[in-house]
Amino acid sequence: MNKAFYHPNPSLQSPWNCAQLGLFVFPLSPFLGAVGLGFAVLFTWLQQSQTINRRPLNWGLALLSVFLLITAGFAENKIDALLGLFNFLPFFLVFIGLSALIQTPAQLRQMAWILVISSSPIVIMGFGQLFWGWSLNLQFLWIVLEWTIAPTGEPPGRMASILMHANSLAAYLAFIFILALGLWLEQWQSGIGYQLLDIRYWISAISKRQGKIFSHNSPPSSLSPIPFIFLTVAVVANFVALILTNSRNGWAIAIFACLAFTLYQGWRLLVGCVAAMVTGVLLAAFAPNAIAQFFRQFVPYSIWARLNDDMYPDRPVALMRKTQWEFAWSLSQQHPLTGWGLRSFSGLYKAHTQINIGHPHNLFLMLSAETGFPSALLYSGFIGCILIAAVQLLWKSQDIEPKDRLIFFSYLLVLIGWMLFNTVDVTLFDFRLNLFSWWLLAAVCGVSLKLSKIGGSLSKIYSLDG
Repeated sequence: MNKAFYHPNPSLQSPWNCAQLGLFVFPLSPFLGAVGLGFAVLFTWLQQSQTINRRPLNWGLALLSVFLLITAGFAENKIDALLGLFNFLPFFLVFIGLSALIQTPAQLRQMAWILVISSSPIVIMGFGQLFWGWSLNLQFLWIVLEWTIAPTGEPPGRMASILMHANSLAAYLAFIFILALGLWLEQWQSGIGYQLLDIRYWISAISKRQGKIFSHNSPPSSLSPIPFIFLTVAVVANFVALILTNSRNGWAIAIFACLAFTLYQGWRLLVGCVAAMVTGVLLAAFAPNAIAQFFRQFVPYSIWARLNDDMYPDRPVALMRKTQWEFAWSLSQQHPLTGWGLRSFSGLYKAHTQINIGHPHNLFLMLSAETGFPSALLYSGFIGCILIAAVQLLWKSQDIEPKDRLIFFSYLLVLIGWMLFNTVDVTLFDFRLNLFSWWLLAAVCGVSLKLSKIGGSLSKIYSLDG
């Protein structure tokens, strides 16, 4: 049986089982998945309370919680601000529990497989939505299972699957694409890719099926090709689905991830090819007309016109991200210490522009406007501390085994991708994406803490562990 199903600490086996099951069903049923992850967090707290209480990083979350409660007390609409706390405080508890539960790169790999496999039905339903007109409005026991699929996407023409909106699906697929690509590269490095390209492998496989043995045609290795083939399909399907969400943010993160992986692998020729393709797309979208027309012969209209907004020429100024960011920044300057209160931006922006916008499409500006600079800086510093420690661990420490570096690098890319996505959008208000983001932070933090504690360097530098 796969050792990844077992936790390195036997006392944490039950919460690890709950976490794996919860993570598997979560994309399809957030309620059932949250129940599984909730039990995992609860059991971990009971088993690891002393470790949890000693971690200064958790003290920082406790301080942030106090700051957010104070800002809610100063909010003009205190009820909305208190309700907004539910997008933060419960997830802090999830982070604290999961960061104590997730400790090894093998667990990272196992969770990546779980997420890639569980994404398959969502991608299939997305293709059905766009190409076969699938529509569905399924609700079972209120929130236990709730699937809504618009027949042409949401907004129309953009794939959304069961995630209600194309931008939410794009964020989800971008994260899954990076994890799938990381697993695919691991399989390739193991030799399975070269094995499948070797004619001897296929001759041997055919001969065995025919009951014949040709020893001189034996395959170069005994690795099963099934995982590699599945991951190849998953990577391609997720990338195509990501394109069909028509999300510029998702496209940018996918391209960034591809460039990062090729640089990490040292594939210079492939880096050049990807860079050339990206340059061609950007020239088709933004170059002077004489130059752009040449590249538009090769770049589809749906891509370059989406990038430069020619697809939506009559969009109101109030719907532009730049306008929303400027307004959020002005709100931050007016109430720099406590902000206007969580969930206040939408009402204030509607009163100012007569247009209803749920958020300013930048998480950090939103926090500055709604909770003040101290809370926003503490939140950003918390994430930055985890990111810096992870980068240090990957590049300056020998505590990660060579075979585990790629999966850790994949998670680091997902974390960076999540941060980039939230500079032009806000994933906080989607329950799936919000929980995924805290699970991601917990996974990177938990492994960094464990390995740095073993190595004895990073825990001292960043005081991440007591």
